[in-house]
Amino acid sequence: MKKSALVLTTLAALASTASLAFAQGGDGILTVATIGEPPTLDVMQTPTDIVLTIDQHIFETLYTYDAEWKSVPLLAAGMPEISEDGLAYRIPLREGVKFHDGSDFDAKDVTASLKRWMAINSKGKQVAGIVDSLTEDGDHAVVIKLKSRYAPLLATLSQASVILPSEKVADTLTEFVGTGPYALKERKPDQYTQLVRFDGYKSPEGTPSNYAGKREAIAGEIRFVPVPDANTRVEGLISGQFDYADSLPVSAYERVEKSGVAKPVIFKNAGWASMNMNMKEGLLVKKQLRQAVQAALNANDMMMAAFSDDRFFSVDASIFPEGSFWHTEAGVARYGEGDPETAAKLLKEAGYDGTPLRLMTSRQYEFHYKIGEVAKAYLEAAGFKVDLQVVDWATLTTRRADPKEWDIFITHSNFPGDPTTINTITDTYPGWYVSEQKAKAVAAYMDATTDDAKKKAWEGIQTVIYDDAPLYKVGNFNAVSGVADGVSGYEPTYWPHFWNVSPKK
Repeated sequence: MKKSALVLTTLAALASTASLAFAQGGDGILTVATIGEPPTLDVMQTPTDIVLTIDQHIFETLYTYDAEWKSVPLLAAGMPEISEDGLAYRIPLREGVKFHDGSDFDAKDVTASLKRWMAINSKGKQVAGIVDSLTEDGDHAVVIKLKSRYAPLLATLSQASVILPSEKVADTLTEFVGTGPYALKERKPDQYTQLVRFDGYKSPEGTPSNYAGKREAIAGEIRFVPVPDANTRVEGLISGQFDYADSLPVSAYERVEKSGVAKPVIFKNAGWASMNMNMKEGLLVKKQLRQAVQAALNANDMMMAAFSDDRFFSVDASIFPEGSFWHTEAGVARYGEGDPETAAKLLKEAGYDGTPLRLMTSRQYEFHYKIGEVAKAYLEAAGFKVDLQVVDWATLTTRRADPKEWDIFITHSNFPGDPTTINTITDTYPGWYVSEQKAKAVAAYMDATTDDAKKKAWEGIQTVIYDDAPLYKVGNFNAVSGVADGVSGYEPTYWPHFWNVSPKK
């Protein structure tokens, strides 16, 4: 494959990104404006959206999500063979798959990678607690034996549990080698991450469906350019600097639509915004204060400030949106228009002493910042003192790992195929939601074997979440992005992906 000329010096000189358009070879280049610099490319360490967006082109998992968010085979050759007692999973592996370094994919790579994942990833650690053994069954199958039933195993294996060559597995990754349709060529922090087509890629079969099905590396290169300012992403899209611009402000929808050079893209129910609370250290270790936060807030006002138009959001106390199998009003409490009197009463009962509530947010996701501004006003009206801390996204994801540094951080999540894979439910996710009643509710879910039993168990988990108050669900949102005219094949997904996408001619 031909090397394309690369003319990129610094993001500060955005004109340099425009020159990328002239560097396109016969295979074409897709220049993707992202919300910022990924803190790492080690998705096991930091499975944030920006890392997942880039890494899914480089690495693959045993299973992935189809359009219904069900787990289907990716590197696995089929669905697992499950023992009658539900404790043993034999997973067949695809043959003929190669890594970017030319080595063959086999069972040793899977066991080595999953052991690393179980040692360092938040969801992986949760799985590790119930895994009795992980072994190879020849070169093309692995067997996972569990200590107890674990209903969300496949859903958990469908995200961040990427497979590396066993020889490359290390505590700290120095080489990022996967089996995906694109290979990492160069990364210059705060400038770009450059991926090139992997000519040895072997695609799964099937019609494309969300992340499942056929994957074709049509573009010769993909360049992910960090552009933290949302308005700059809009301007770059309209000026032709970018082929795709992620996470655009809804206020830019009409402007992009009328530009004549790009079109806006809406992804409905892309996810939900939340305010996650620190239950390990600081002010909010007291449940009454967390419940006071719940009572004080007005979800509709926060979402309206964030998205300006109700075409782009909905307010729903259920963690999953209407139309989802998991939608339920079970356990909903302290959610609505804001109740300062109830919040003030809870503050008094908890003995609140005026210590500032450290609310951390970022402007790289502009809707996070706007939610934070309105939340601050409502919390102060209820009697809290609020320290609103605005940092870049990389700093936020680093700082939230230290329980001494914050009380609430604002984030957003997708709607996963299995509700127990929601980040907050994981004991080790920042916020450190650990309670006896949560453990019992989750255990009931893990033991469920039918959809009806799972749904009933999920209702129990949501009830406990509202009582323990590890988070405040703000609302559901539709995501807006933009694609340049002439780019074809792009289908919106939660983590934007660019296989099966043709660049401009």
